[in-house]
Amino acid sequence: MNSDLKESEELAAFGKYLCHINSPADLKKFTIDDLPAISEECRDFIVDMVSKYGGHFGASLGVVELSVALHYLYDTPKDQLVWDVGHQAYVHKILTGRKNIFYSNRQYGGVSGFPKRSESIYDTFGVGHASTSISAAAGMAMARDLKKENFKIVAVIGDGSMTGGMAFEAMNHLGHLKTDVTVILNDNCMSIDPNVGGLKQYLTDITTNSAYNKLRRDIWDGLGELGGLGDKARKMVLKVEAGLKAALTHGAFFEALGFRYFGPIDGHNVKQLTKVLAEIKELPGPKLLHIVTVKGKGFELAEKDQLKWHAQGGAFDKLTGEALKKPNPAAPPLYQEVFGRAITELAGMDERIVGITAAMPSGTSLKILGQKYPERFFDVGIAEQHAVTFGAGLATQGLKPVVAIYSTFLQRAYDQIIHDVALQNLNVVFAMDRGGLAGADGPTHHGAFDLAYLRLIPTMIIMAPMNEQELRDMLYTSVKYDDGPIAVRYPRGNSTGMEVRKEFKQLEIGKGEVLRDGNDVAILGIGVMSNTAMTAAKMLDEQGLSSLVANMRFVKPLDEEMLDGICAKFEKIVTIEESTIVGGFGSAVSEYLQLKGYSNRVLTIGLPDRFIEHGSPDELHREVGLDAESVAKRIKEFIATESLIDK
Repeated sequence: MNSDLKESEELAAFGKYLCHINSPADLKKFTIDDLPAISEECRDFIVDMVSKYGGHFGASLGVVELSVALHYLYDTPKDQLVWDVGHQAYVHKILTGRKNIFYSNRQYGGVSGFPKRSESIYDTFGVGHASTSISAAAGMAMARDLKKENFKIVAVIGDGSMTGGMAFEAMNHLGHLKTDVTVILNDNCMSIDPNVGGLKQYLTDITTNSAYNKLRRDIWDGLGELGGLGDKARKMVLKVEAGLKAALTHGAFFEALGFRYFGPIDGHNVKQLTKVLAEIKELPGPKLLHIVTVKGKGFELAEKDQLKWHAQGGAFDKLTGEALKKPNPAAPPLYQEVFGRAITELAGMDERIVGITAAMPSGTSLKILGQKYPERFFDVGIAEQHAVTFGAGLATQGLKPVVAIYSTFLQRAYDQIIHDVALQNLNVVFAMDRGGLAGADGPTHHGAFDLAYLRLIPTMIIMAPMNEQELRDMLYTSVKYDDGPIAVRYPRGNSTGMEVRKEFKQLEIGKGEVLRDGNDVAILGIGVMSNTAMTAAKMLDEQGLSSLVANMRFVKPLDEEMLDGICAKFEKIVTIEESTIVGGFGSAVSEYLQLKGYSNRVLTIGLPDRFIEHGSPDELHREVGLDAESVAKRIKEFIATESLIDK
């Protein structure tokens, strides 16, 4: 498709209003009475675009009216909007100049699926992880105050992000700073899976308090009948509402943190939402507006099954919801499913095993364990730090905690891994999903750094399987291991489809295997890159070059006996990994060779020292040279060169 939408076909699909809106300034040309229709056109546009090209779905449908109200009322980009968990921001992008290229959302070279500062001046803060918006908004507000500037800042937090401890740290500080920030709590009772914990119940108590809501509604509606006098009276009500809330609701919690709390109100009534925002906009200090929304609003299937419709990987029929490309029933299981089934089997063999997830029971497939052994399954919310230290506490009592967290999200708990687990040598198992390039979610979700950031931690064992059989065996090895923390790192996507034996096999710690012998070069693979190494070796065979391929299995400890043998036979050694080459597996091999005084030359192939953008895994592998053809080409050049420095 061309970079600009064809007017004859596409602009008509924008609707009566949206076709004229290319910026918030255009939106402001309409009246408040036009906003409901504009909201519906935005909702239809999201449904149309995602049904054709895939992407996050439910979260943005839930904040259509909020997005319209914010850009209608505030002077963006001078006034700054900060979004939490950026998959809420589709309408924000549509209204801020990216409507005509939104079809490229999450596609290689196209619009990012999340707010991104380098993409637009309206994207004030980049985000893909949760619970960051209030902290960022507080910092931006203090910078504004120190520079004696005058503009408004709004942080939109929701879709589960308020379960993250960082949000409460920020509110505690912001309440102390007393600077002007509006926080909008988008309460939809969901993240990807349903929200859990005391906060969910707390917010439910607020939204279902019939006494408070009826009294507030009666007063509000009554004042509305008084015209201009009623408008003045409404402002007075806002000033005394804190006492009313303290008496009749739990909203006083936010007040105690230093916020003026307003709500809850219907987040889908765009006219009321705009009016309320206008009323509180000029009030000084920290304010929290609590809105209640429905994830997937306006698309019946998404409202009924919010988990399934959080995101769609491909095109679907807008009427039936059926995928236009039918899933292959013979496709191999996802690695996450292999993990979920295996850990559930192992839990049946060992009652000490417990599973922990940070709001991702479906994404990690740990829900399989939760369905069979609910008493040994813990979803702690979007709280990775707590998840790790909670696991450490369980380990002190002799249990076998398995903490299943995406590689990119485990970064958020780095201190806890070191201080609370490794320093005490506690036997916590880290199951790191999405290791490597995560695809269309882009740099916020790529698991690029785990091998490097875990490798430097004393007592840590790190494994990576090349297929589903090894994943099962590595999990078995992990729960049998009793001498400290141990991590298993596996990728997103389908497994190999190999026939898997029913029995588990315990692996010897720090031992790899030679997959094939050769004479010209040794290729050392880790994880699924061992499969790429095998394919590249076969390509080299066709060019008369003979390659040894080793599946190292362990990043830490390395198989030193195998490395000694390889160094004795081969002058040139290649390492291949789907992680950063800075401090990763290849670095570990080079460090070992240097320590032993070997003079062998090493070519390290992996992710370059930069952030990788979004795209399909195949596209990204070609970009960074991790597809088999590129690997084979680099190895051939490496064999041929006599340079002392290999890049």
